[in-house]
Amino acid sequence: MSERNTERDGLPGPAPEDRRRPKGRRSSQGIRIDPEAEAEHPPRRTVISALVEHEPGVLARVSGLFSRRQFNIESLTVADTQNDDWARITVVVEEPDPGIDQVEKQLEKVVPVIHVRELETDAVTRELVVVKVDADRPHEVHAITEMYNGKTLDAGPRTITVELTGDEQKINDAIDAYRQFGIREIARTGQTALARGETKTAVVPDHLK
Repeated sequence: MSERNTERDGLPGPAPEDRRRPKGRRSSQGIRIDPEAEAEHPPRRTVISALVEHEPGVLARVSGLFSRRQFNIESLTVADTQNDDWARITVVVEEPDPGIDQVEKQLEKVVPVIHVRELETDAVTRELVVVKVDADRPHEVHAITEMYNGKTLDAGPRTITVELTGDEQKINDAIDAYRQFGIREIARTGQTALARGETKTAVVPDHLK
């Protein structure tokens, strides 16, 4: 033990100013992030599709998995498929590549997941949004709705409610355009998606067909 340390009271070891300090920021959960790993694998946004057997509790199991692993989920949708026994879960995540790999691997372990895959960037994606705005300028609201190929669902003396579908960028642009009228409420479904062309979104084992 050095003379410097023996002069101090308390536990042996280097002085506080000589101790190594951890590097890297902490996540929102308080977990220290390795700066080298973060620089090497910056987060990216992607769509993951999971085909699951249509049975009670499957959504709770999947959402519970995301909650426990603290994956950064942007949206999650569930819908029926061409087979009444199956459902398709579409998840938009923003994670570094290792995190995206973990999402796929962890989903594959959930029973009754049939198949999981990350969709390509050219996948066909759509989202639906319902927007309620102030009706002070109805003709202008109607013009914006027509410009984005939307549909008016309800129009009254005080509010107008419209529906729009499209890719995420179109939806974001339309919402920005409606802000000038005063947006009261928004409901977005989150993205749903299928692989483009002949590419299969999910591969089903023969014994399940």
